[in-house]
Amino acid sequence: MNFTRWSARLPRTQRRTAARGPEGSVPAARGERGPRPDRLEAESDRPARSAQPTETAETAETGTTTGAPTPEDFTVREIVGRLPGLVALVYGPEHRIAYVNEAYAGAFGPRPAGATVADACPEASELGLLPLLDQVLRSGNSRTVKSRRTRSGGSYTVTCLPVDSPRLPDGGVLIHAADVTDHAEAAERLRASERRHRETAVTLQRSLLPQELEQPDDLRIAATYQPGVADAAVGGDWYDVITLGAGRTALVIGDVMGRGVRAAAVMGQLRTAVRAYARLDLPPHEVLQLLDGLAAEIDASQIATCVYAVHDPNEGRLVYASAGHLPMLVRDEDGSVRRAEDPTGPPLGTGGWQHSSATIDLPPGSTAVLYTDGLVERRREDIDEGVSALERALAGATGSPQVVCDRLLRALGVTADHDDDVAVLVVQHPARDGADAELFHNAALELLGGIEAAPRARAFASGVLASWRFPVELCDLGVLATSELVANSLQHGTPPMRLRLRRTDRRLIIEVTDGDDHLPRRRRAETEDEAGRGISIIATIASSWGSRRTPGGGKAVWCEFALPTNRPAA
Repeated sequence: MNFTRWSARLPRTQRRTAARGPEGSVPAARGERGPRPDRLEAESDRPARSAQPTETAETAETGTTTGAPTPEDFTVREIVGRLPGLVALVYGPEHRIAYVNEAYAGAFGPRPAGATVADACPEASELGLLPLLDQVLRSGNSRTVKSRRTRSGGSYTVTCLPVDSPRLPDGGVLIHAADVTDHAEAAERLRASERRHRETAVTLQRSLLPQELEQPDDLRIAATYQPGVADAAVGGDWYDVITLGAGRTALVIGDVMGRGVRAAAVMGQLRTAVRAYARLDLPPHEVLQLLDGLAAEIDASQIATCVYAVHDPNEGRLVYASAGHLPMLVRDEDGSVRRAEDPTGPPLGTGGWQHSSATIDLPPGSTAVLYTDGLVERRREDIDEGVSALERALAGATGSPQVVCDRLLRALGVTADHDDDVAVLVVQHPARDGADAELFHNAALELLGGIEAAPRARAFASGVLASWRFPVELCDLGVLATSELVANSLQHGTPPMRLRLRRTDRRLIIEVTDGDDHLPRRRRAETEDEAGRGISIIATIASSWGSRRTPGGGKAVWCEFALPTNRPAA
């Protein structure tokens, strides 16, 4: 700034007087500087003699304006006392109080000079300053603590600076505290809002997941879901177990890309759709084909990965299809691990792809693991390395399905602080022996057709059910159901035909397959109709029934009977 432009209003004699004061000394108070009011008024009435006033001799010689205040014009006490920040000066190894300013006294009360901080300043203990003062005095370096709360509810950021003065032979520390209560409360409100948002997303996510997994007769299953800890990091990971009937089970795991409530909502819609499509008993690739179109309709900006697999206890394998998801892993009884590689199509919602199904063996004693990328994906690490690490962990993981889940999470380093959602589904096909194995039996009969097929089927069913020591009433119902299913196949189906009986510890399953792919449906038969009552009879006497198309062409029609809980052991 050019101070000379104001010299027309301040004559040089007055400026010298203001700058030097009496006897040339610098004034101690701000009011002693400048011209006297009467002289200033007198000069203001005079017109300026020139646009560029003449510089004073002193200004010309030094190149500075001596009228500007300098730090020497003020006392330290005057400056510090008027600071809005809280300032205290302590000295010596016992940290005795030398001075506190007005702001400090207003916040915490007056502090007696000479008293120790430990005795006279309870706020120092609340803010954790006592060890900090020792560190500053010992090291000679400043230290800062941020947003510490006192018992009164205030929050302060405190900086402690070393003071080196000849008058303080043992050293001193200047304490400066800034009141950040408003900022701390605003931050706490923000964190509370984020917690509520996250809790809402987690609640929605967990409510959309199965509250209790279905437990098929032939499999033991456990699953776990852990949300990420980042702000509102809940994603769209999900899993499901769906009983299809006739002892078959659908296993599902998927992951909607993205975070928050929106991803969880899309996940819920897809999971509901999977359960609806599963009831149609379609092949896995057809289920994914339907999901692909639905995902695009739900939200074109959201894509999802998914694996849909079906376990058939009669086949001892999994039939599966994958939409951009990570491969299933299967651990055999000897500890070797196999990876289900192909086929893998693009994620759901991309469209334009024909998915296909494949199979992987799941013999007795084996364990299958389905998982989402949060289990194996790490920053700055290829995801294949994570899958390989999971293979090594699975090779040594034994025990119940829930134990295997926990061991895999620990082995892959998934803790409560994990930064991504993790879903794991563990499926075991137990190897049964002893009395437990006696509760599981299979029997099958090839039907060649003709008028002898029905009597042979009834005789076969009667003998098998009697050998399994079922009650007479259940044997009679089983034989009747067998007769109706075989009669329906003989009338509406084509060879080859096959009757299969299966018992588990909880149910009796009767299934008939043939070469025709026309699925039966239940209809109401009129009084004069001679046919059309077979499926209605089955639906009336059985616990459940259904039909599906078989992969090689043809169909299977089945029914189930729940076993009494007090049945004699086989």
